[in-house]
Amino acid sequence: MSFKKSSLLGFMFLFACVPTTNTRVNGEPALLNQETVKVKAPEIPLITAEELKAKLARNEAVAIIDVRATTSFADSDTKIKGAVHVKLRRLKYRLGFPPLKDVPRDREIVTYCACPKDESALSAARILMDSGFTRVRALKGGWQEWLKVSGQVERRAKTS
Repeated sequence: MSFKKSSLLGFMFLFACVPTTNTRVNGEPALLNQETVKVKAPEIPLITAEELKAKLARNEAVAIIDVRATTSFADSDTKIKGAVHVKLRRLKYRLGFPPLKDVPRDREIVTYCACPKDESALSAARILMDSGFTRVRALKGGWQEWLKVSGQVERRAKTS
């Protein structure tokens, strides 16, 4: 066997025996040949329209964020009473400005949209949770469900 072949085989043997790390799992190095552990983000809890309606009737402190799409919001003259409308794509940015800046991180927050499967409300809730809010829920059924249960609404401010 030539020197080149034996050196190559020796290198390959050495490389195969030495663990190589590329990432950490739970603070410990993970070996390349181990299966990657996928950490699933916690589920976003939901609140029903009836539950939210009852909380508002009891004057509980709940911050409500309306993340309906621009067209859906523009087509409606009303919003859930006390809700703040924010474009989903600007939510994280808007957390640095009033009125969202002043919402305590432990306040209960409900997000809602008019999406068929509450996609925008769930995305907004995830952004809020990732920003340190601890009591965030999405309104199950969103705007349409709120209207079905005759939840409190208020006229929204018209923009020119």
